[in-house]
Amino acid sequence: MTLQVLPLPPSELGESPFWHLAEKSLYWCDIQGQAVHAWHPASGRHRQWPMPSEPGCCAPVAGGGLVIGLRNGFYQLDTATGTLTCLAPLPADQHDPAVLRLNDGRCDTAGRFWAGSVITPRTAPRAALWCLEADPASAAGYAVRHKAGDCFTANGLAFSPDNRTLYWANTPEHRIDRFDFDVATGEITNRRPWVQFDRKVEGQPYGGRPDGAAVDVEGNYWVAMYEGACVLQLSPAGEVLQRIAVPVQCPTMVCFGGEDLRTLYITSARAGRPEAEQQAAVPAGSLFSTPVAVAGLPVNFFRG
Repeated sequence: MTLQVLPLPPSELGESPFWHLAEKSLYWCDIQGQAVHAWHPASGRHRQWPMPSEPGCCAPVAGGGLVIGLRNGFYQLDTATGTLTCLAPLPADQHDPAVLRLNDGRCDTAGRFWAGSVITPRTAPRAALWCLEADPASAAGYAVRHKAGDCFTANGLAFSPDNRTLYWANTPEHRIDRFDFDVATGEITNRRPWVQFDRKVEGQPYGGRPDGAAVDVEGNYWVAMYEGACVLQLSPAGEVLQRIAVPVQCPTMVCFGGEDLRTLYITSARAGRPEAEQQAAVPAGSLFSTPVAVAGLPVNFFRG
C-alpha cells in the first residue's frame, strides 16, 4: 500500500477532513491553527478561511458553504465571501466555552449536524454530544439538542451504512462506544462499549488511542490512533482487519475521497509534539493519502 504525503503545509491540529464530490476537493479543519482549509488536487489550489476560535469540525451545506462547530456553537461559512454566520450557540448552562469547545463532528443522512465537545483541563467528564437540526418552530430556525454526555474528549463519530448504529469515542478513556440510532427521529439509545484499547504503560509498546474515524460501504470502521502512528480498519464486530502505518506519531482523522471514494485521506497533529517530530523529513501535522480496496461512504450534507 502506497502512502503519499500531500503537498500541503502541516496543520497544528488537522481534523474533520471530508471529500466534496462535486468540487473534487478535500476540506479539513486546523483546530489550533484556527482555520478551515480546502485543497483541489487536480489544480493544486489551496484555500483557507481564518476562524475567530478553534474550528473543531466542518461539513458541507446543501446549497453551498460549510457548517462549522466553533468553541461556543454552530456557524455557517460562505466559502465564496468568507462571511461567517452564527446558526445556534450552545446552551450556556450546559456548555462553558472557557473550558469546553466543539470537537469532532459530521452530518447524518437526514442532514443533521452532530458534534461532540472536549473539556480542558480534564477535571470531569463534562464533554457532550450535540446535534444541530432545522426547527421551523424556533425563531432562529434551528434547534441544538444534547444527545449524550459523560465524556472527556469526543471523537470517532460515525454512522453505519444501514443507519442503525452511531459510533462515538472517548479518546482519553481509550474506548469506542456505540448506540442504536434511529435516523428518522435522530434518537440514540442503548449506549454500550464496543472496543476498548490498552492504555499507555511506561516501558511497554503503545498502540495509541482512538481519534477521528470514518466508515466504509461494508460497515468497517477506520480510526486514526493518536500517538499510535497508525490507522486501524475494524470490522463491525470490532476485530482489527488492517493496520496502516503512518510516518507521524499522531494521526488524527480519516475520510474517503477521490471519484470512486477509494482514497483514504489522513490528517495529523503538530501542536505539542517534540521538535524532532516537527522538523522531521515528514513533519508532524502532514496530510496523507493512500488507496484502499473498499470504498467509503460519501459525505453527508447539512440541510438547514
